[in-house]
Amino acid sequence: MILDDITVKTKERIAQAKRELPLLQLKSLVADLDCETGFPFEKALRQEGISFICEVKKASPSKGIIVENFPYKEIAAAYEAAGAHAVSVLTEPAFFKGENRYLTEIRKEISIPILRKDFTVDEYMIYEAKSIGADAVLLICSILSESQLKEYVAIAKSLGLSALVEVHDETELRMALDADTAVIGVNNRDLKDFSVDINNSRRLRLMVPESILFVSESGMKTPEDIIRLRDNGTDAVLIGETLMRSPDKKAMLDHLTGKQVSL
Repeated sequence: MILDDITVKTKERIAQAKRELPLLQLKSLVADLDCETGFPFEKALRQEGISFICEVKKASPSKGIIVENFPYKEIAAAYEAAGAHAVSVLTEPAFFKGENRYLTEIRKEISIPILRKDFTVDEYMIYEAKSIGADAVLLICSILSESQLKEYVAIAKSLGLSALVEVHDETELRMALDADTAVIGVNNRDLKDFSVDINNSRRLRLMVPESILFVSESGMKTPEDIIRLRDNGTDAVLIGETLMRSPDKKAMLDHLTGKQVSL
């Protein structure tokens, strides 16, 4: 399964990162940063109506290279100008062609919150996310144990980072709820076969308390998709490929939000 391959590669990458900058040194660097953030990522998702997390990514395992020309800073700025509530930045290099510096450089260009989209397999990556300028980290239940998830959520909170805990089914959802997270995301893409069904979000939303922010991830292509999720109590949507392939980010976001009937 591709997720297993990504996890293996990520562990190799972090092992190398630790050799270059040991965890204790990284923690020392992060200790000088402000951890009293007020959790801006969560604030952005609590705004009235459905919030949009717009993704900056060059490639994916299922689609390959999405955009050859990748002016990541300009893309992020275009999202902010178009009304995005937050930006998601891929930093995984082997399969998504991401880099940590993308996030750091984007942080200097925009004021809205940034989610670091990566495959967190070690506490090191949470401190690393803080050091490169992220406001939130992604924690994927299917690659973590229950104890790891609880520990990582707690570490993120201590650093002033939000944790978007990603689930795909009922078992993982219970795991996320037990971890005391403030934000749960449902991946509508099955990472075993890459099939996408936004009804996965609509079904699992009914099992999540309203006090917890709920994010639907992947597969939203039309205003009707957004309306169905909004009417089901979804707080935010994370959209990647649909926006990345659009030459006019504002027009596409206007289209999805219903401000523009057609492209």
